Amino acid sequence: MEKLFNGRGEITKKDLAAFEMIGDGKDGEIYKVAEDKVVKYFFKEETHHRELEAMQMGQASSIMPRLYEYGDNYIVMEFVKGISLARHMKRHGTIDENMTMKILFVLEEFKKLGFTRWDTEVRHMLMDENGDFKVIDHKRAFTSDSRVPTKLLKGMGKFGLAKEFLEHVKHVDPESFLSWKKHI
Repeated sequence: MEKLFNGRGEITKKDLAAFEMIGDGKDGEIYKVAEDKVVKYFFKEETHHRELEAMQMGQASSIMPRLYEYGDNYIVMEFVKGISLARHMKRHGTIDENMTMKILFVLEEFKKLGFTRWDTEVRHMLMDENGDFKVIDHKRAFTSDSRVPTKLLKGMGKFGLAKEFLEHVKHVDPESFLSWKKHI
């Protein structure tokens, strides 16, 4: 596979000028560099290092975007075609049992991968065209110790769906339900 930046150390904003910026935040910017690829350009080396470590460990899992290339301040990864869980909840106003099971699968994968943070935000869960999730933004995968998905539940609560989600969890995973119910 041809490398976009040839795995060179650092890239600059000038290197990204020809590409469309599709996202930005306090940690960096994301540019679409091909139909199926994005590059995340990081502002801080530490953030880049933490996210790269999590992505490398996560390559064995279907919930992680594929990692194609990286350098000192960037990561080239799979572009996930689809919508965030947040946008889905806003549009549809519901979470069914099937989606609940897919969300629980994501949380279980975090454990299997050895992450200490078993949580994510609803805007970081991207649903592809098959209804399966890929999760982005893993900078806290090993620096946060979260055994309860409080950020996920809080995000669902903003759409009035945390209780609906937990009702499904109660049915398919009663043990998790008992552990999580006090967090909404």
